[in-house]
Amino acid sequence: MATALLRREGRRFATLMAPNPMNTLRSSLIASSEDQTAFGVRSISTQIVRTRMKSVKNIQKITKAMKMVAASKLRAIQVRAENSRGLWQPFTALLGDIPSIDVKRNIIVTVSSDKGLCGGINSTSVKISRAVAKLNQGPEKETKFVILGEKGKAQLVRDSKKKIELSATELQKFPLNYTQVSVLADDILKNVEFDALRIVFNKFQSVVSFLPTVATVLSPEIIEKEAEAGGKLSELDFYEIEGGETKSEILQNLSEFQFSCLLFNAVLENACSEQGARMSAMDSSSKNAGEMLDRLTITYNRTRQAAITTELSEIISGAAALEK
Repeated sequence: MATALLRREGRRFATLMAPNPMNTLRSSLIASSEDQTAFGVRSISTQIVRTRMKSVKNIQKITKAMKMVAASKLRAIQVRAENSRGLWQPFTALLGDIPSIDVKRNIIVTVSSDKGLCGGINSTSVKISRAVAKLNQGPEKETKFVILGEKGKAQLVRDSKKKIELSATELQKFPLNYTQVSVLADDILKNVEFDALRIVFNKFQSVVSFLPTVATVLSPEIIEKEAEAGGKLSELDFYEIEGGETKSEILQNLSEFQFSCLLFNAVLENACSEQGARMSAMDSSSKNAGEMLDRLTITYNRTRQAAITTELSEIISGAAALEK
């Protein structure tokens, strides 16, 4: 401190002896302000680093808690999703799945989540939906969207707002059962006209991986037309129809039941993928926060050590000057 005072007094004395006092006075004021800034920067930077470390620690606590919550939800949903696979598999064996079928009226049902912080599952569903819509474009074709989930709606409304027929949110606010999904499927079938329903969702494989999937449900008219044309659906003619229902009524019931079963499985599979992706995302965020804390701790220690070293050198210099 004594050395700093001597420097300031020396600068003031030099301004009186200089040939151009105004220029020297300006330089002395700039130098003194730089000295004051230098002293202030050390204390302020240490405080900023400490505040940043505190905020990173709080974020790390939140990400770890979110990972634990996602893990508990995943265990509850995974069993139900695996059990629901037995609902749609008989329909695939009976009616098949023809994703490349060319029809005029396509309805794309995009299954997404209501909340974020779950990696790229929502972006993947939206990209696949846009790709399917692009593949089924044509002069005499019509493609519409039915969106389940807030995140998918927020992305598709940007460029396909006029093509959105229906949207539903907060599906996973309460534990879903087949009755609720069948009511939703019935509302969709009543409000849209279609030749093919294409359900886009993320099929759960493991905690760290999911498979983007497109499941196709044909209308009864298209099923009957394809059965007459041959192929997999032609095997329907070998089945006997009992009761008073006609073949068209049987196909109508099969198509509606197939859509509700596929939609139920798609919602559960996507919910599993969401929780697994959220676990991975929160685990990565916690690790990144830990690495950032390590770097901030090193920066804080170095800054604090530099400030202490500077103060000790000033004290020693001042004491040496007083002894002279």
